[in-house]
Amino acid sequence: MAAATSFSPCISTPSPNSSSKIHKTLTTPSNLGFLASTSRSLRSLKATRLTTGNGSGSALASLMVSVPAVKTQTSLDFETSVFKKEKTSLAGYDEYIVRGGRDLFKLLPDVFKGIKQIGVIGWGSQGPAQAQNLRDSLTEAKSDIVVKIGLRKGSRSFAEARAAGFSEENGTLGDIWETISGSDLVLLLISDAAQADNYEKIFSHMKPNSILGLSHGFLLGHLQSMGLDFPKNISVIAVCPKGMGPSVRRLYVQGKEINGAGINSSFGVHQDVDGRATDVALGWSVALGSPFTFATTLEQEYKSDIFGERGILLGAVHGIVESLFRRYTENGMSEDLAYRNTVECVTGIISKTISTQGMLAVYNSLSEEGKREFETAYSASYYPCMDILYECYEDVASGSEIRSVVLAGQRFYEKDGLPSFPMGKIDQTRMWKVGERVRKARPAGDLGPLYPFTAGVYVALMMAQIEILKKKGHSYSEIINESVIEAVDSLNPFMHARGVSFMVDNCSTTARLGSRKWAPRFDYILTQQALVAVDKGMPINQDLLSNFLSDPVHGAIEVCAQLRPTVDISVPPDADFVRPELRQSGN
Repeated sequence: MAAATSFSPCISTPSPNSSSKIHKTLTTPSNLGFLASTSRSLRSLKATRLTTGNGSGSALASLMVSVPAVKTQTSLDFETSVFKKEKTSLAGYDEYIVRGGRDLFKLLPDVFKGIKQIGVIGWGSQGPAQAQNLRDSLTEAKSDIVVKIGLRKGSRSFAEARAAGFSEENGTLGDIWETISGSDLVLLLISDAAQADNYEKIFSHMKPNSILGLSHGFLLGHLQSMGLDFPKNISVIAVCPKGMGPSVRRLYVQGKEINGAGINSSFGVHQDVDGRATDVALGWSVALGSPFTFATTLEQEYKSDIFGERGILLGAVHGIVESLFRRYTENGMSEDLAYRNTVECVTGIISKTISTQGMLAVYNSLSEEGKREFETAYSASYYPCMDILYECYEDVASGSEIRSVVLAGQRFYEKDGLPSFPMGKIDQTRMWKVGERVRKARPAGDLGPLYPFTAGVYVALMMAQIEILKKKGHSYSEIINESVIEAVDSLNPFMHARGVSFMVDNCSTTARLGSRKWAPRFDYILTQQALVAVDKGMPINQDLLSNFLSDPVHGAIEVCAQLRPTVDISVPPDADFVRPELRQSGN
């Protein structure tokens, strides 16, 4: 693996943590899964809240997974000759960032010196947003660099690219292979499966000493799984916005009058053939409107990203709301209220609260009875969620999940005498039809109810994912942006506007495949283990609650919140993020 001389890992030592608190023995019955204000006809769900003097007594001890010893977290230092590098402390670890802002656009011509054309390959989730943001930023910087879209011949996306202001006549829209051959910086934003199928041809068309830009490390993982790497005559960089493409564009447009509104990004340098890679990557991120950019590696990025979209970002959310919706309706709650207390609760008020105040604010805003329900749900759900998350992370890290995506993409077409099996839709089942009805009747600005039991399950999932990533050595910047900020500031607002099923049916191919594969696992393990433990009245694990309340991640999230986009994303009820090929197939 070729490494850039300007980009190096350094070990950062955390500050010592304070000792954990010991809780006294407490026994309190509580209603689980329903508030006292709901119908008296609902079957009462009871559990005993019990701890021992030493804080042990986990009811789910037999379910605890064996998490590996903590890998030393590394903070990736880097050198830049153009931008101002800042040091920030997250949970006692020193990390390095570059703040963005429109006042930095004037630096872009120097950063991109020698680059005459930036080829944006693909018009999926990230392509439209990145191409338009780059074009607008370079125009503001009075640069003559051409941003050109490259698409395969016959692509349905040509019409949408033209509608966005790109055209064959002015040299900003053309054939994919001609665009790659003529570009000095190639941003490869086609689907992961398409990258895996076409990487050899892509590499062969690139100029020597040109720069390959990725917004996801999937291709590196695919190459590694076959013992391969990138050609040594090109630089390889990554800028990975911590949000889907429509969020990247929408916040950029919303913040045109505000310096620094956009989606945070990570960046990495895998190969640097001429010493330009770090500054070009940072310039790319600034041009996208990233409020702040933090360092990662392509390997760490693809592990956290593919894992994250199967977890808190999409797959796990899909699984837990289906499980809880069944739970609530089976116990007498109306369908509409059950939907509001699951999906609307997660994508609305919980996300807004975490985004602006952090996870602890969700818990602290509850009544005493609500806190008991939260605690019961958290205690029962944490280890079952971690069990599936742990398995998922290792499948990603081992290459199994990447291989699964590649094989699934091949099944979209007829082969070996077997029919094609493209992904179907999930939005016609009972729960998602209820969601359509609920959204139609929802008042403008309504964020839904804060339902304690749902909140406990969701926050347990988020904390379990954070813990897995910490144990696997990911930086706090990556953990918080990937598992918290991307969820509550990017994906969940869109799901609140259009529904979880709409996201599952219309986001990137890799995420859609992951959600379909892993959502049932989260659904089943909550139903079969967590909710069974609740119904049996298993004692609450007070150690888990103590760890949650005192976890250093809360302080790190507070620091990151100060660097979050300076405007809240505004998503209208008819927000459209459907890729052209899906829209024209009726989805």
